[in-house]
Amino acid sequence: MNWESFLAPYAQVVEELKVKLKGMRAQFEYESRHSPIEFITGRVKPIPSILEKANTKQIPMDRIDEIQDIAGLRVVCQFVDDIYKIVEMLHSRKDMTIIAEKDYIARKKESGYRSYHMIIAYPVETIHGEKKILAEIQIRTLAMNFWATNEHSLNYKYEGRIPTEIKTRLQRAAEAAFKLDEEMSKIKNEVQEAQRIFHRKDSKA
Repeated sequence: MNWESFLAPYAQVVEELKVKLKGMRAQFEYESRHSPIEFITGRVKPIPSILEKANTKQIPMDRIDEIQDIAGLRVVCQFVDDIYKIVEMLHSRKDMTIIAEKDYIARKKESGYRSYHMIIAYPVETIHGEKKILAEIQIRTLAMNFWATNEHSLNYKYEGRIPTEIKTRLQRAAEAAFKLDEEMSKIKNEVQEAQRIFHRKDSKA
C-alpha cells in the first residue's frame, strides 16, 4: 500500500470542503445575517487509526476505501437550530451526494454523545480522472463539541474502558451541556441582535 498516494485525494477533499464551508460562512456575514457556522475543522485519519478500524470492521486492505471517515470535517455551531440549517444546505448542494445520516441529537448515544453525522460522496479530480471519495461531516454545537472532545480524550486514556464513576459524570455533563444549548436557544434572537450591534460598531471602528 502506497499510503501517500492513497491518502492524497482524501487530503484534497478535506481542503476543498473546508474552503466551501468557509465560503458559506462568509456569504452569511456579507449579507449581515447570522451564520449558522461558527468554525470548521478537518483532518485525514492517521494511518494507525485506519488500520485499527479496518481490523475492527474486518475490512480487507483492497477494500479499505469503504471506511467512511478517512476524510473528516467538523462544523461547529452556536445553536441547535443551526445544525439542521446546515444539514438542509448540504442537502441542497449539487457538488456532493449524501450517502447516509445519523441524528445523534434526536437520538443521543448511551454515553450522552450528541452530534449530527453525514456521510457524503465527494468527487475529486486526480491524475487518473475523477474519483468519488467518502467523507464524514459532523455537525454539532460548541457545547456538544466541548463535551465530545473531553470524552474522546478520556476514551483514549482508558482505551475505550472509561471507569463507571467517570462515565456517570460524563453522562451528567452531557445533559448539562444540552441544557445549556436549550437555554441559549430560548434567547437566540437576543444573542444574535447583540452580535449584529457589536459587528456594526466593530466595522465602523
